[in-house]
Amino acid sequence: MNIINGKVWTFGDNIDTDLIIAARYLNTSDPKELAKYVMEDADPEFRSKIQKGDIIVAGENFGCGSSREHAPIALKAAGISAVVAKSFARIFYRNAFNMGLPIFELDESGEIKEGDIIKIDMDNGNIDSKNNVKSYKFSPIPEFMQELVSCGGLMNYAKKSK
Repeated sequence: MNIINGKVWTFGDNIDTDLIIAARYLNTSDPKELAKYVMEDADPEFRSKIQKGDIIVAGENFGCGSSREHAPIALKAAGISAVVAKSFARIFYRNAFNMGLPIFELDESGEIKEGDIIKIDMDNGNIDSKNNVKSYKFSPIPEFMQELVSCGGLMNYAKKSK
């Protein structure tokens, strides 16, 4: 069973890849270096507040903007275990899975509040909020996409498949 538990950090609509990792830091693709600056322009204190396993919950069109793979790499390297949003930009959606970052579309994402502790059941398509004692249903991630996440991304999946 694929379960993710974590504390929620919330962001609004149209969080673009420049807010996730600013262009001024794209002179490296080192995940540890990128992690130092994740979400810096959206919340300068974000990196110092989060802990490994935390979850971002956002509104519509998360990951819009440029198609850079640095955005999901930075989130994952910073310890973010998943992103839940009302919707994702198409290219970010694919890049996230290719980098092994699980993301989930949930129409009711706005009901989940910052500081909530949630449990995501990837297999059954459930999100349980422990704070407001509510369950949400999303379309389960296809098995192949779950395999990408469990392998740590597309490159590791390809190496495993040899």
